Amino acid sequence: MKILIIEDEKSLREVMARSLEKERFVVEEAGDYASALQKINDYDYDCVLLDIMLPGGSGLSILEELKRARKRESVIIISAKDSIEDKVTGLDLGADDYLAKPFHLAELNARVKSVIRRKQADGDMHISIGNLSVFPDRHEASIDGKELKLNRKEFDLLYYFVINPDRLINKTALAESVWGDRIDQADSLDFIYSQVKNLRKKMKTAGATPEIKAVYGFGYKLVSEPEP
Repeated sequence: MKILIIEDEKSLREVMARSLEKERFVVEEAGDYASALQKINDYDYDCVLLDIMLPGGSGLSILEELKRARKRESVIIISAKDSIEDKVTGLDLGADDYLAKPFHLAELNARVKSVIRRKQADGDMHISIGNLSVFPDRHEASIDGKELKLNRKEFDLLYYFVINPDRLINKTALAESVWGDRIDQADSLDFIYSQVKNLRKKMKTAGATPEIKAVYGFGYKLVSEPEP
């Protein structure tokens, strides 16, 4: 699951990022209006943590742009301005939650998990396709009720597939889902190939009815039932 932190205070942004990364989120950061706008236009996220006061523009304008583009990101407004007017404005524009500074990191983590659970899984952190079940909050997966043992990257890839079933996904999109905007930290496309190969093998060995199909020249697609 991928989070975007839009916050101009660098020290706070870094502390938030480290805390969320410990919860196994992929985290990207933006410190001003222009870079934040570019990221939301270029990438998709599970949740956006949005400060209202930004160099170069208002966080509320970012929120308006998200809704205008019909993007599905959950949005939590994070601001030192704890007035009723700011809360009402943000929620009216489509924000999912509001967290006033200062806050405890444990509360931040809980709020992020809560809004993602409400929006992506209809309130239930349990996604099933065929005999495959994925539990994002526990970072676990099972086939016919038996645990499917995966490393962290394999699980992140599987989660991305199950929230995009029957959709052609290229390798770059998969790499971004695992590393965010730091995909140059590794030979990511080669790594993605090996990780998807291992994931497909583990699913097949466990008897999964959904199947990750390789689409030559493009990428992969999770199909609900294996083709004859």
